[in-house]
Amino acid sequence: MMASTIFRSIQNHPLLLYPTALFRRKNGVFYCTMKSTEAQTATQEKQKPQIKNPPRTQTKTSDKFSKDYEAVIGIETHVQLNTLTKAFCGCPYNYGSPPNTSVCPICMGLPGALPVLNSKVIELAVKVGLALNSKLSLNSKFDRKQYFYPDLPKGYQISQFDIPIASGGYIDLDLPVEFGGGHRRFGITRVHMEEDAGKLLHSENESYSQEITASPLPKYCTTFYCIELYSSLLSRIYIVVFTFNQVDLNRAGVPLLEIVSEPDMRTGIEAAEYAAELQRLVRYLGVSNGNMQEGSLRCDVNVSIRPIGQAQFGTKVEIKNLNSFSSVSRAIDFEISRQVLLHSQGQGDQITQETRLWEEGAQKTVTMRKKEGLADYRYFPEPDLPGVILTKEYVNSIRDSLPELPEVKRRRYEKMGLSMQDILFLANDVNVAEFFDATIAKGADVKLAANWIMGDIAAYMKNEKLTINEIKLIPQELAELIASIKGGTISGKIGKEILFELLAKGGTVKGLIKEKDLVQIVDPVEIEKIVDKVLSENPKQLEQYRGGKTKLQGYFAGQVMKLSKGKANPGLLNKILLEKLNAQS
Repeated sequence: MMASTIFRSIQNHPLLLYPTALFRRKNGVFYCTMKSTEAQTATQEKQKPQIKNPPRTQTKTSDKFSKDYEAVIGIETHVQLNTLTKAFCGCPYNYGSPPNTSVCPICMGLPGALPVLNSKVIELAVKVGLALNSKLSLNSKFDRKQYFYPDLPKGYQISQFDIPIASGGYIDLDLPVEFGGGHRRFGITRVHMEEDAGKLLHSENESYSQEITASPLPKYCTTFYCIELYSSLLSRIYIVVFTFNQVDLNRAGVPLLEIVSEPDMRTGIEAAEYAAELQRLVRYLGVSNGNMQEGSLRCDVNVSIRPIGQAQFGTKVEIKNLNSFSSVSRAIDFEISRQVLLHSQGQGDQITQETRLWEEGAQKTVTMRKKEGLADYRYFPEPDLPGVILTKEYVNSIRDSLPELPEVKRRRYEKMGLSMQDILFLANDVNVAEFFDATIAKGADVKLAANWIMGDIAAYMKNEKLTINEIKLIPQELAELIASIKGGTISGKIGKEILFELLAKGGTVKGLIKEKDLVQIVDPVEIEKIVDKVLSENPKQLEQYRGGKTKLQGYFAGQVMKLSKGKANPGLLNKILLEKLNAQS
């Protein structure tokens, strides 16, 4: 009776579940079908007046008008932490696992299941807070953030509200030369811990319904809300699915850090470089793999515009669905142009606080939903978790364990005399930076080591689709190779041959030189004999050279190198060759 009463009330008031819920009855069984969010968004977009792409004249007007406005940009970045288990339970999380294979009563939000905090989450949060030059809260707490969404099984998210674990920091970065270069510092408002939600698995036909007759319930429930309807006639349990899609709860409860920037960015390029620097930072710290394609690092961008000189912010718009740094830049640039165009047409009041999606194919933003305010979330302290108390000794121990961070590494490389282009390449990947540091620690010339890594080694990795940790060459052997070339033991050409052998198969430089008899010929008498042989075998070319075709010097040098199997010392070769070529001219 109770189930029937609840169900009738839902029939009469379908908005209790979702505004587009449609119920039907078939053979004594109730079904619920629901359109997907994409379909609903598309319908809303059709009903809403669209801003058409402006003609060329309007674009020129908009560009001219944009000079009177500046953009104000802030980013909320979610970083998925590298922990063995989830934030509040013992379930592991492995990207790409079959749906609902890493779930338990706690991350499924079942009644009576209580969360227990994973202490590793605290450690990684403190690391990030310190690396971002933030002030740590020695006493913080968790809060409940209330909102309904199908992939949030509890109906609320465990997060932090008024007392985040870190606040008031900053991050430094260097813009690439192609984007104008220069040093930038962007403020960090706060860093707080929270849990991730699940994931909707959208069906192709944009609707989903399911009837389960088995009893008891399956081990891993693949739906969000289930209501048991007892039928006295059939004596079976029917599961009525109130979600429009299957929900994968593998990701529910995975620990996140939300890093909120100050609104200090003014262009899409600055915002993209800020996000890229955060990715570098968390990878250097080892707190996250930072892979955007896996959702390990997700950026939500807030954009508004205001007249230049005005202190008050304009109405901000949030942009989601940004899965690359280039899309961050392009989405911001589009949104700035859209808002400027509305102002230029006297329609600035149509800019509302909302969440928009970035459509990669169409290269534009579209309305997703109106943005909730703080009051909508109804925050209150999480009653099932104690406060988070940090001691100064604990914080100092973590501070002492921090590695050299990207900004410090870039400044160190700068003092070595490397160009900014070299610095940004080497410091971009923590593994490449470690390889470079290990190479110069073995005595290699700094500039030569950078050139080899950025040139032939990088090209090899790109062609073979390998990381620097996957190649066979080790830093010690690269240092030995550079020393062998610089010391004249082998030529640069032989050095490249050895390099590719080392990259593919490994081994040692000295071993390969001995095995292949690659020691450079530095005896002038021996080189002179080879030069004489080449000249005697090419009388026609020799006559042409002495007749004025001096470019043939390169031809003779190539023949000498070929005859010596690349072992002739280039300096001695060219000196002796010139003397011989000009002897009778």
